[in-house]
Amino acid sequence: MQWTLVIPLKPLVRAKSRLAPTAGDALRPSLALAFAQDTVAAARACTAVRDVVVVTDDSRAERELAALGARVVPDSPQAGLNAALAHGEAFVRSERRAAAIAALNADLPALRPSELARVLATAAAFPRAFLPDAAGIGTTLLSAAPGTELLPAFGGASRARHTASGAAELPVEGVHSVRQDVDTGDDLRAALALGVGPHTARAAAGLLIPD
Repeated sequence: MQWTLVIPLKPLVRAKSRLAPTAGDALRPSLALAFAQDTVAAARACTAVRDVVVVTDDSRAERELAALGARVVPDSPQAGLNAALAHGEAFVRSERRAAAIAALNADLPALRPSELARVLATAAAFPRAFLPDAAGIGTTLLSAAPGTELLPAFGGASRARHTASGAAELPVEGVHSVRQDVDTGDDLRAALALGVGPHTARAAAGLLIPD
């Protein structure tokens, strides 16, 4: 099964606010963009991925992510993460009604194409499925097979909400790079330990992250 990934990204000036104590407001937007660039680049390199659609209204992100091969759709609902994902899903299925779709976080800078391929291969067995984040509270990926609505419920304790909505929790191990999203300094430290992509490595160079 070939998947279309839908990646939502809020305007960079408002992205990753919880990283401000670590990176400061001057560097924070560039880090958010770097995370998205490495996420998109790894997704585009994954053999299970047909294409990547990014939903954003940020002109800088649109330019940089389109250069990596993503299709960029304006966030016309402007009503938050889940509305953006539903809008991206509708856009994809207006072109290909039978598309297999997976929502993916934009802040996975250590993402490995091979690990993403394993997650998507496992997801193909379920109508809807999700992968919890490294903290075990949130979600980094939510999939919907052809003919199935995505029904995203991201944000906060989304693991519980996705379970309650009937999505299957994916029984796949050893895919740390797909689970390690970055919201805090601790998250960034964990991603750097896994090994981040080149955009994040450059953006974070010289950044002091206390233990």
